[in-house]
Amino acid sequence: MDIFEIFKAIILGIVEGLTEWLPISSTGHMILVDEYLKLNVSDAFKEMYLVVIQLGAILAVVVLYWNKLWPFSMKKSVQEKKDTWIMWLKIFVSCIPAAVVGILWDDKFNTLFYNYKTVAVMLILFGILFIIIENYNKGKEPKVNEISGISYTTALMIGLFQLIAAVFPGTSRSGATIVCALLLGVSRTVAAEYTFFLAVPAMVGASLMKLYDFGFVYTKSELVLLLTGMAVAFIVSIIAIKFLVGYIKQHDFKVFGWYRIVLGCAVLGYFLLIK
Repeated sequence: MDIFEIFKAIILGIVEGLTEWLPISSTGHMILVDEYLKLNVSDAFKEMYLVVIQLGAILAVVVLYWNKLWPFSMKKSVQEKKDTWIMWLKIFVSCIPAAVVGILWDDKFNTLFYNYKTVAVMLILFGILFIIIENYNKGKEPKVNEISGISYTTALMIGLFQLIAAVFPGTSRSGATIVCALLLGVSRTVAAEYTFFLAVPAMVGASLMKLYDFGFVYTKSELVLLLTGMAVAFIVSIIAIKFLVGYIKQHDFKVFGWYRIVLGCAVLGYFLLIK
């Protein structure tokens, strides 16, 4: 197998691990990276690959937050176990909009909106929203400082924003859900953690759909590329999640808003002027 193909898989895994959790759009970055590092694989495999390597990123959340996610822990009291089940029920509520739309119209929306124009516009739009919301919230105390304080109504609203990300590439799933949570008075730390947890069923579901559509038969080289991407995404995600949690304890999200605007302009400039 060409060692350069493994190198490409490593780079894509790094990009996935970094951009899946930082609210800067993994899709926008993947489009740019793919322009320069095209995997020598079929279109069907690449479409599946770019989704399924997210499973490595998901595993990072499970490892880092196992105690909060697992409701059967012997170390938890009865009330803590109950709170964990309630949290999962709220996550389920948040997943409903994107799950319904994804199952019914995923391919159609990909055909309509998976292009550089949509990605660039959504990068810029949600970048501006981050800056506006952070300026609006400046000096205000958040209303929700624990995940248990997220209501079912708030969970559904977050799910609707996640739907926007599912339909329009470049929005960023984490970016959309964090924007909604901040709008509803959720603290930055809780918004980020809820986004991490919400990703588990959302991304596992999306990955399983892609695996089913592609089939479960791989060549040896395809399997190596897929496992490499997932492993790298896992390692980098551990670092990215820890960084984000530490960063937002001291800072706001505006830097990510500005980054999104710059990236969106770069995507537009690249495809309009260079391509």
